[in-house]
Amino acid sequence: MHVLFCNWRDTRNPEGGGSERYVEEMAAGLVAQGHQATIACAAHDGAPRDEVRDGVRFVRRGSKLDIYATTFLRLLTRRYGRVDVVVDVQNGLPFFTRLATRKPVVVLVHHVHREQWPVVYPGLVGRVGWWIESRLAPLLYRRSRYVCVSEATRLELIDLGVDRDRLTIVHNGTEPAPAVTSERSTTPRLCVLGRLVPHKQVEHAIDALAAVRVGHPDATLDVVGDGWWDDELHEHARRQGVLDAVRFHGFVDDVTKHELLAQSWLMLLPSLKEGWGIVVGEAGSHGTPTIAYSTAGGTTESIDHKDSGLLVDDHDELVRATVDLVQDHAWRQFLGEGARTKATSYSWEASRAAFARVLDA
Repeated sequence: MHVLFCNWRDTRNPEGGGSERYVEEMAAGLVAQGHQATIACAAHDGAPRDEVRDGVRFVRRGSKLDIYATTFLRLLTRRYGRVDVVVDVQNGLPFFTRLATRKPVVVLVHHVHREQWPVVYPGLVGRVGWWIESRLAPLLYRRSRYVCVSEATRLELIDLGVDRDRLTIVHNGTEPAPAVTSERSTTPRLCVLGRLVPHKQVEHAIDALAAVRVGHPDATLDVVGDGWWDDELHEHARRQGVLDAVRFHGFVDDVTKHELLAQSWLMLLPSLKEGWGIVVGEAGSHGTPTIAYSTAGGTTESIDHKDSGLLVDDHDELVRATVDLVQDHAWRQFLGEGARTKATSYSWEASRAAFARVLDA
């Protein structure tokens, strides 16, 4: 069986994240079972146009602006070779693969973008994007099976009209943390991981740092990730008077990421929406608890409130919770142990097997 994954990015892309990690794990799982897997994604300077890694074939064509049209046309003209199943990764917009092939199409959804469209694309563009995601896509893929990563996403898709019996949840896994030499920082150290885009709301983490520094002037914040919102975040940190205490690391390798997580007291995940939040498990593997928004969706499943982390309702509560946890070592340590236990309960092996079962069916 040859499975084609249509995704906008890969993990080597500076803007790649948890969604891309999930796709590559599922593809690797299929290869391990003797299948072929191809990931069609956008080209970028950090990787060759064609590559085979861990048995998975990567075909990088087009840009982040035309990746959807490029992938659609290449599938339509059979440029990926014989394909048996297509996995259409719907990050807001589908690839419309249902119109380019008669082969089975599985739609992979991390989360619904209802709240993000007006933030990232205010006005007409955002309204059209939401219409495509909420009205056109469910109609176009009305005979396709869906895979989602959390119960929260499943319920949102049902709300958009996707039949319950066509939905399967396949959670994210947590990779065992690599060996690191770093130890927990002796001074308050916060971190935030993810793409630097408006809906990740990294500004809220910067605000939390400013509040923490009132009582702990040596506190710092590590911002790990890259994106087009970088300049705005630097300016926000400057306005808050904490630019010297915010370390913008950009895109880092896996070991560096885990070194930073091991040093952190807390991870903040102020994202407007998350399908799951793979970084929660990565932080938890080092005993670092996470504070996230209860309204973000998948975070209500990746975090057990007051056991492996905290779920808060708004910006002010996130700031207060951060200050409180920095000051309370025992409470922070308790949540850290819960986060470590939670992280071990999800594995990529189990996720790969569950995903393969969907495709086999």
